Parts: sequence; C-alpha cells; structure tokens
Amino acid sequence: MTARIIHLRSDEEDALHAAVDTLREGLPVALPTETVYGLAADATNPLALTRIYETKGRPRFNPLICHMADFAMAEQHALFDPVSQRLAEHFWPGPLTLILPLKEGTPIHPLATAGLATVGVRVPVGFAGSVIRRLGRPLAAPSANTSGKVSPTSAQHVAEDLGEKLALIIDGGAAPVGVESTILCVEGNTVRLLRPGGVSAEQIEAVTRLPIVRQEAPAATIEAPGMLASHYAPGAPVRLNAVAVGPDEALICFGNQEVAGQNEAAALFDLSPAGDLAEAAANLFDYLKKADAIRPRGIAVAAVPNEGLGEAINDRLARAAAPRS
Repeated sequence: MTARIIHLRSDEEDALHAAVDTLREGLPVALPTETVYGLAADATNPLALTRIYETKGRPRFNPLICHMADFAMAEQHALFDPVSQRLAEHFWPGPLTLILPLKEGTPIHPLATAGLATVGVRVPVGFAGSVIRRLGRPLAAPSANTSGKVSPTSAQHVAEDLGEKLALIIDGGAAPVGVESTILCVEGNTVRLLRPGGVSAEQIEAVTRLPIVRQEAPAATIEAPGMLASHYAPGAPVRLNAVAVGPDEALICFGNQEVAGQNEAAALFDLSPAGDLAEAAANLFDYLKKADAIRPRGIAVAAVPNEGLGEAINDRLARAAAPRS
C-alpha cells in the first residue's frame, strides 16, 4: 500500500470527504495541524487506535492526545475545572493540550488514554478541526512519524517515513508552529507544565496568574505524550550547546551566531538568522531531518535562548540528544 496524497489547495472538499471516509473505515489518516502533522484515528474505535500504535511502533503505555472540534465537544468527554476552562477559552483552537479527568460515559476508548483516568484534550486550528466536526467524534492524533523519531512538519516528511503504511495523507503545506502543543495539568492553584510547546509559559502565566511547576526530570509514570526521555530523535547522535563543530558533523545554529569550524562543517542550518524564536520553532524538525539526511557522524546544535518558544525548542533538542535505549 502506498498512501494517496491529496493537496488541500487543489480541493479541500475532496480532501475532507476522503479523510472522513477513511477514518470511518477505521484506518489512520495523516492530517496537517498548526503544530505538526498528526496520525489521526477515531478515538472511540479500538481497532483504529491499535492501528495508530502499530503504524508508529508506539508503546501502548504512552497515551494519545484526543482532538476535539470545539470546547462543546471537549465538555462531552472531559471534566473542566475553572482554570482549565479559562485556558481553553483563551487558547483554543490552538497548540494547547489540557490533561483532564475523563467524563463518566465517554466513548473514548481506554487505548487512547493508556488506561488512565485522565485524557489529554486539545482543539486544533484549521482543517483537522473541520474533519473532526464532519466525523462527529474525537480524533486521537499523535505525530505522524515512527515513534521516537523527528516529528513531521510537512506531508513529504510523513510520506518518506510512513507512506507505505498509510492509505491517505492530506497535504496542507508546512506546519506553521512546527513544535507540538504545550501540555498542562491544573492541580488546585498550581499549573504543571508536562511538555513545553506552541504556547509559552509566559503566555500561560499571563492568563492564569498562577505559578507554573515544570517537569524537571523524566517522570516515573507517563501522564501525557512527549514525556519519554529519548524522543524526537534523528538517526545521528545530537550534541547540544556546541561552541565548535567538526568537518564530519552537521551544525544547527540560531541567530546567525558564529561557531568555531562552521565553514568546514558537513552542513550548516540556521534556525532563524534574524533570531526569531517562532521561525526557529517552525524550522526545527525540518532542519533536524535535513541535517540527518546527509548522514553525518553527528549533529552539533548551538545554544538557543531558553525563553518563550525557546523553552519548547530546547525541550525537543534535549530529548533528541538523550541516551537511547
């Protein structure tokens, strides 16, 4: 099987119809979102969910985010505390996932939640939301890549990795945010940041006026996607905060900074010559893939400021550079 690819710019209604029909057959579909491309399947269908895990090679103890058409749909499946509701109203649709208690009677299958009593919920921007609305059911949609590898930000990335395993890929162009959603869990008057992402900690604090507790080390229990120590990894080893680069290494830098030996590097990629963290986030996974494609001995990454979206960028880089099992 080779995936059919439909371009949104050519015929969005055809793409919508094809996506919904394929999902109703219980097959996963690769969909564009504002963060990265997702491997979507009906969150209420255990066979469809099993196909997500099999296609990605994803461990089943790692829960899936369930995507909703809007806040009203989310309320049918999860229980909102006042702070979570305020966050949802402010940031949805958008790159924010909330970990919430499952509502009694929800048809979301335990395979989507890894058997937990909570569910990660978000409302995506654009075409994916239209698909969910037409389908009438939530979609589980982790990133559309082999588990642990670099997340896809284009349909081409998906096709190169999973194209032989999928029936359908919807091509919506480059993902504008480029990193996955921020994942939060509200506990009383505390907001726990389980994964930095497309909404910055500063933005969250401005809305909640509450302190953010960060996950400082890999958790013993997986509560949400993206919490594995080694994740988002290219084939070549990654080293961080590089101040020098060898001729057999690819270099990824930021802000047009100078790195010793860069003129002799196997390849050079600047996440944002202008020092724009939003541009850097949008380019991150694509540049990791391009650097890896030249098969260097390693990928050296220069320092990126750890503020705003830089926190999410550094989180992904740290997991890409983590020791691998």
